[in-house]
Amino acid sequence: MILCIDTNTVVQALALHHPFHPILDAWVAGHLTWAVSTPILLEYEEVLTRLSGLARWRKLARLMDLAELTSENFLRVTPSFQFRVVTADPDDNIFTDCAITAQADYLLTEDAHFAPLADAGYKPRPLSPQKFITQFVPSRR
Repeated sequence: MILCIDTNTVVQALALHHPFHPILDAWVAGHLTWAVSTPILLEYEEVLTRLSGLARWRKLARLMDLAELTSENFLRVTPSFQFRVVTADPDDNIFTDCAITAQADYLLTEDAHFAPLADAGYKPRPLSPQKFITQFVPSRR
């Protein structure tokens, strides 16, 4: 299963005790593939550095680089077309463009701006992190 993950979800999932952390655990365990593009990585870097410091971003970037080199669960894509699915906040289209290009199954987000993706005629569907965890992440009992 291929996912594109919006920035707010990533920021929250990085906290060990946050309810979204199982998403990153599932990725590290190889249960899903995380798709990104250069614009997404730049946004992750900007937001994580601003909120948590450069060291936090570098740690995540190293983990992504390691996953790309040693496993098949990290996918860098280069969208060559702008699909313009999101009109309410056009900056969010970096995620829809990545998800469509990667043929992702889901775009994990809590942002209602992504709702048009559900009916845009492309494979990826927006899905809340909570619903993803409930439906796809094995419980840790």
